[in-house]
Amino acid sequence: MTTRLYVALTTELGDGLLPLAEELAGIEGAGVKVGLELYLSRGPEMVRRLASLGLPVFLDLKFCDIPHTVAGAVRAAADMEPAVVNVHATGGREMMRAAAEAADGRFSVIAVTLLTSLDRHDLGSMSIELPAEDLVVRLAESASAAGLDGVVCSPREAAAVRRACGDDFLVITPGVRPAGYGRDDQKRVATPAEAMAAGASALVVGRPVTRADFPAEAARAILQEAAGAAPR
Repeated sequence: MTTRLYVALTTELGDGLLPLAEELAGIEGAGVKVGLELYLSRGPEMVRRLASLGLPVFLDLKFCDIPHTVAGAVRAAADMEPAVVNVHATGGREMMRAAAEAADGRFSVIAVTLLTSLDRHDLGSMSIELPAEDLVVRLAESASAAGLDGVVCSPREAAAVRRACGDDFLVITPGVRPAGYGRDDQKRVATPAEAMAAGASALVVGRPVTRADFPAEAARAILQEAAGAAPR
């Protein structure tokens, strides 16, 4: 079963987190994302609990360190049975290669390219002159060369990454907002249909699902839109 949607879970769900996860476990194509906030609050046991429900878990901890340390972190993550783990592409090709080797095919390892909270003004403040799309594509090509399974990038760069890295490369896109929903703290955003039509493999959506009056229905609606727009 192909996972098309990872719902970003956070501590603000409180006691409603597991009931929501149980609902999502019954939806074909749905998974969950566990980021730093939830992981530091609830720990590995929460990740194992989510995986035990049959949910594909995207463990979004963005490892970035020397190759030896990242390889050790990836091996430790295997005990939680994630479907996807990510590292930062800016950690370099050797670090990414070490992560891929440590995973040993047990789960997908993908690289974060450029955070969706950043735009060209932010890049300029860091003395990065490349346009966002060019930078993302270069990092994606480096991730592919290192043996990673894919990348995280904004929907704005999904098409360029797909052209550069091919059909089998995972392109997971946060910064997705249904039509009419605010941007929150994201800057490079698109609707689910736009992201999938651009070449995304899967979407990451948080508040439009978790803050909805009926979260499971919101997740199904996003999946339905994604299925209608998916290019492959």
